[in-house]
Amino acid sequence: MLAAASVEIWHAISGFVVGLLVGMTGVGGGSLMAPVLILVFGISPPTAIGTDLWFAGITKTVGGAIHHAKQSADLAVVGRLALGSIPAAIATLIALNALHWSKVEHGWIPFALGLVLVATAAATLARPAIHRWVLARQTAGDRVAPVRLQAPLTVAAGAILGVLVTMTSVGAGALGATMLVFLYPLRLDAKRIVGTDIVHAVPLTLVAGVGHLVIGSVDWVLLAGLLAGSIPGIIVGSLLVHRVSERLIRLALSAVLVFAGVRLVVS
Repeated sequence: MLAAASVEIWHAISGFVVGLLVGMTGVGGGSLMAPVLILVFGISPPTAIGTDLWFAGITKTVGGAIHHAKQSADLAVVGRLALGSIPAAIATLIALNALHWSKVEHGWIPFALGLVLVATAAATLARPAIHRWVLARQTAGDRVAPVRLQAPLTVAAGAILGVLVTMTSVGAGALGATMLVFLYPLRLDAKRIVGTDIVHAVPLTLVAGVGHLVIGSVDWVLLAGLLAGSIPGIIVGSLLVHRVSERLIRLALSAVLVFAGVRLVVS
């Protein structure tokens, strides 16, 4: 009984830390929680990913509501992303169900998750520099993403995110934000990129989460422990988004993601 209670406390602490990062940066939900569940708590990869999708969906709903209330999300861009991500997520879920996803314990899942984590770390570190470069090109008249192509490219970006998030629970944060930097450097500043990214992640992670629930790869007891800490964490993080050093958080988060990604790739 005491051992079980101790594990649940650590689940809540892990949820709080990840929720805090999600609220402050828009990154950290799937990026951190899935590898923590696999590497620290020994959860099977399919269950870790399915549970993490519900964790990310619920925590980002709270954070998304706060960002929406602050008008820091571009709902038109959210709609374009969702137009690609939701159908892609549904198609991916159908494929995973055909592959008997919930019964997979090892193999390519940790490897794929590790690769996406390393890519997420790179995107987290490079995003400010990319934003400055793209902004300079745009203001000089050399448009990286012409306005007429923004809508279809955004739908395509959403489709890529839909596949990645459904398969690994990672991608809706740093990778999604980096895509938005390329597509909307003038329309979205750093604050609106985070807000738009989080609000889009809500329907995507919930749809993917429902699919994983049907497949049978969600642990509700584990999820309850994570949420006990994450909801307070994401509220605090969303309120502190402008009072912390984003650069330091980015560096620390990227280092953790690279470490976890390499561990999963070589495991």
